[in-house]
Amino acid sequence: MQIALWQTRPQPGIDPALSALDQAARAAAQAGADLLVTPEMALGGYNIGAAQVAANAERAGEVAEALSAIARRHGIALTAGLALPSPGARPYNACLAIDATGRELARYHKVQLFGEVDAAQFTPGDALSPVFELAGWKLALAICYDIEFPELARGLALRGAELIVTPTANMVPFSSVNTRLVPARAEENTTCIAYCNYVGAEGAFTYNGLSCACGADGEDIARAPAAEESLLSATFDRAALAQARRAQPYLSARRADLYQGQP
Repeated sequence: MQIALWQTRPQPGIDPALSALDQAARAAAQAGADLLVTPEMALGGYNIGAAQVAANAERAGEVAEALSAIARRHGIALTAGLALPSPGARPYNACLAIDATGRELARYHKVQLFGEVDAAQFTPGDALSPVFELAGWKLALAICYDIEFPELARGLALRGAELIVTPTANMVPFSSVNTRLVPARAEENTTCIAYCNYVGAEGAFTYNGLSCACGADGEDIARAPAAEESLLSATFDRAALAQARRAQPYLSARRADLYQGQP
């Protein structure tokens, strides 16, 4: 499966973001990608304040329809970050997975909120991502801080995920997440990871780029630069996935009887 990671600067509002995403989807489809991945909260911005996040969530239905139209127009699947309404006082920090026909495959709400910005803007989700099929692969979703928790990635792998798609808004000075933790999550679970970040500044944050596609052996298949916009292309190979799982049988060798609370 070929994917494209859209490492972009935060777009100033939903409508400019949809326009920029439409252009990225066209370019990714022309390059042969099956799936385009956006950063966290790509449709409207991440560090924009609770009032604006809430206003963006009110447009969620309209945004979802626009995403489906973009997917159909260019014949490419999308995983896109956006605000979705919640039953709580604040919206969800969410991601939608949409196939190339415009059909929604999955939606996920970030469960591990990061710091004061997340706490002020969002309601945490209460469930792991569903595992869904796309282009012959089993995919699951995580958002930014989620992937830094070993239990979350392991839980998705044990549910059958072969690729964890992870929109993020990671910032300076936390580049060790991009370069060390994300490859570790891939290797320790023999599960591929696509990690798509911003570059540039948004409020007090300076984003650190370094979007990456990691194979199930933890090695980079592709990695973007730290400070430049990029439409990063990567191909995940089923034979390589199988080889990694033969070489490091972590999932089958684990002593499940010793780990309470794990499935």
